Amino acid sequence: MKRLLTSASLMLAMAGAASAADLYTPEPQPAPYEPAPVVETSGWYIRGDASYDVMNLRGAKFYQGGSSRRMVDFHESDIDNTGNIGVGVGYQVNDHFRVDTTFDYLFSADFRGSTTGGGSDFGACTDTCKSRDVSAMTAYSLMANAYVDIGHYGMLTPYVGAGLGGTYVKWDDLKNTACSATNPELCDDTVSHKGKGSWRMTYGLMLGTAIDINCNLKADVGYRYRRVDDGDMFGYKSNGGPGKDKGFDIHEARAGVRYAFGGCAEQAYLPPADMPQQEQPVFK
Repeated sequence: MKRLLTSASLMLAMAGAASAADLYTPEPQPAPYEPAPVVETSGWYIRGDASYDVMNLRGAKFYQGGSSRRMVDFHESDIDNTGNIGVGVGYQVNDHFRVDTTFDYLFSADFRGSTTGGGSDFGACTDTCKSRDVSAMTAYSLMANAYVDIGHYGMLTPYVGAGLGGTYVKWDDLKNTACSATNPELCDDTVSHKGKGSWRMTYGLMLGTAIDINCNLKADVGYRYRRVDDGDMFGYKSNGGPGKDKGFDIHEARAGVRYAFGGCAEQAYLPPADMPQQEQPVFK
């Protein structure tokens, strides 16, 4: 009997080991990765900007009366730096391209110039004379602009752009005083030339970075270069004038905000991937 019980126990142990070897549980497979689709943003926006403007007057000239009767350049001409504020409305066409129209107002910038000469060209001066010429100008611009948003890097979106439009430049009256170069106290009476205004062709080049504040509001910092064509500056008076400026190169350090309408663009919803079911053991 003892021998029979021992044999039966050995047979049961061997059968259990065989069953454990045949028991197979497959490992769960991870769900395939599906990237979320990119949602492009589009819609209307408004903007406001302010800038510090470094002004470069490319020169000025005037018709000189007296015996010369010719156009001559100011020997010295300079204009002060100033500031600018602007507003605009635009449309974000897609995630990388947008357009807008902007209106900018350039604050008053003082002009100082001088010329040298003598004789009948300079009135009371009998020797070499030097004039003192002072005025000021303001301007406003209307521009159509297009931008390429290069890419999105976290909160930052760098861009480049270009614009084309017109600038109305308004000059104040130019006050001209001619004095003796050897005796600065000997001067003619100051002559006031009526200031002129004119529209000029203008183009601009921009680069900068937009900074996300929230999904509707962006800060905008950057640089803009504007080139303004030449135009009328002042009129004829007392055998002198009229005069013209040769245009401006304007370098602007800008900061502003853009507000987009239409709510926030959200990433498309993807339902959570189903967890793989634990398969039942397979007996072989």
